[in-house]
Amino acid sequence: MSMSTVSISCDLNKTVREHFMRLPQGGKCLVTYIWIDGSGEGLRNKTRTLDSEPKSIDEIPEWNFDGSSTDQSEGSNSDMYLIPVCMFRDPFTLDPNKLVLCEVLKYNRLPAETNRRQKCKKVMDQVKEHEIWFGIEQEYTLFGRDGHPFGWPQNGYPAPQGPYYCGVGANKTIGRDIVECHYKACLYAGIKIFGTNAEVMPSQWEFQVGPCEGIEMGDQLWIARFLLHRICEDFGVIATLDPKPVKGNWNGTGGHTNVSTKKMREEGGFQYIEEAIEKLGKRHTEHIQVYDPRGGLDNMRRLTGYLETSSITEFSAGIANRGASIRIPRQVGQDKKGYFEDRRPASNCDPYLVTEAIARTCLLDEDEDKSA
Repeated sequence: MSMSTVSISCDLNKTVREHFMRLPQGGKCLVTYIWIDGSGEGLRNKTRTLDSEPKSIDEIPEWNFDGSSTDQSEGSNSDMYLIPVCMFRDPFTLDPNKLVLCEVLKYNRLPAETNRRQKCKKVMDQVKEHEIWFGIEQEYTLFGRDGHPFGWPQNGYPAPQGPYYCGVGANKTIGRDIVECHYKACLYAGIKIFGTNAEVMPSQWEFQVGPCEGIEMGDQLWIARFLLHRICEDFGVIATLDPKPVKGNWNGTGGHTNVSTKKMREEGGFQYIEEAIEKLGKRHTEHIQVYDPRGGLDNMRRLTGYLETSSITEFSAGIANRGASIRIPRQVGQDKKGYFEDRRPASNCDPYLVTEAIARTCLLDEDEDKSA
């Protein structure tokens, strides 16, 4: 990553900015529309003025953008529709301003290729009676503007992994300011952020979002990712979701997904956890294909069977086993109810694809079998 491709807006005088940010808005409301671009990983955004604060998503109008500049259309037919689907408070410009996640539709009103939300929502609506909850552990790594892991020695490497996980101290923890700002921004926005911690590799962190029911999981995680990238922009640091950002004996980054249904959470729920894991094992290859944006190629670098990962070619499950495809937490094994953790999704996964695949495999086929 060269310096020429990276913004240096973080170096601008923030005191000057604060003067203007405190100015009244004349009763108007700024609404920032956010969407997933043609890469399926990148987020784009633009802002417009509304005459008053919207009270619900229904009060936010559709908008459009140039899809030829986001790898989503050709220049000769470039307009794409932005369809608002959920609204959050804006932690950057503050109340009454809003952040709005949007679906992208093509000229013919069909979903754009990287709009996986509609298909996911259809499945979630079909399994609604099961009250399926998700929680995703979003790992990421901080990089400097020079393309080097943030805080790492310019020549060489930090000390080996060991002291960094949940560490404290200037010699063990890098970038906590960003993490704490992100946490507060998520709370202000209305994200169901559950927690955060430093990860195994230095400059590697994690935050968790959930529990969220159904389609809400994807909506919440995409906005939490937007907040992370936007905060890093102000600090002049880059957050990468690359599943294996540093080659060698360093941990990769995942999007571990915790799952439970109403039956799993009730007494005797362990039976339903085991049934779900058995079904997931039968469709291991299919799931691997949707657990990263490149059909398993990203996870191939990460899921090696080493460094707290399972093998990409083999399905496994176990209690308290972080080297398995599916981990059953020890407490769940004792209580005989609760949830399981699918450790295969990559850090750059599309949560709509991941949650849809899990819901479909664990629940929808079961319902179809019963009605057959």
